[in-house]
Amino acid sequence: MALQTPVAGERRSRAITRWRYALLLVCTLLSLAVQGAVPPGPWHEVVVTALAAASVLLAFRAGRLDRRLQLLAAVLAGTALTLSVLHAVGGGVGEGAARTMNAVLVAFGPPAVGVGVVRELRMSGRVRVEAVMGVLSLYILIGMFFAFVYGAVDRLGSGQVFAGGEAATVSTCLYFSFTTLSTVGFGDVVARTDTGHTLAVFEALAGQIYLVTVVSVLVSNLGRPAGRGARTEP
Repeated sequence: MALQTPVAGERRSRAITRWRYALLLVCTLLSLAVQGAVPPGPWHEVVVTALAAASVLLAFRAGRLDRRLQLLAAVLAGTALTLSVLHAVGGGVGEGAARTMNAVLVAFGPPAVGVGVVRELRMSGRVRVEAVMGVLSLYILIGMFFAFVYGAVDRLGSGQVFAGGEAATVSTCLYFSFTTLSTVGFGDVVARTDTGHTLAVFEALAGQIYLVTVVSVLVSNLGRPAGRGARTEP
């Protein structure tokens, strides 16, 4: 049997890494579609949790993190999915607890992607499409995290998080989260409580700073060497 050459091994590693980031991006986009387009219901939230769990696990795999960290992510994913199923079947788990666990789970996604993107830039020495897919996935995970947080605050707080009696369904929380993250702010759904206002401010700041720094710099330097030789202006 022929031995694998270093060049062939490097190409195979690059192909696997690109496939993992592509799958991560597809999974996060699919999660957005299901959260926004599928009518709300207990089993709808189970599917949403399953897709969020898959996204986080893919983020850890794409980032090539330590196996112990991947095991921790798997435990969190299993816990979140179990709580969602128990809520769907009326097993004594409230919707607030299920959404809180989803937020905790998704919170681990962006750091894992960030570590993976930095590692990819250092290993390749240039900005490749894998890094761009990674930072786009990270952006989507941030929006999903805040969406789950808004839902948890609404269910666990003393009043509705949105003004005008707007129900904090999964799709509404997602819509408000991404219009805030992208600083579009249509104004048809607005936060009612001080907690909601504060979360919206932090999300808008995170989204705007992230887009004009990380995403714009990486996209503008796609294919260029990473480091001092890269063009940094957006």
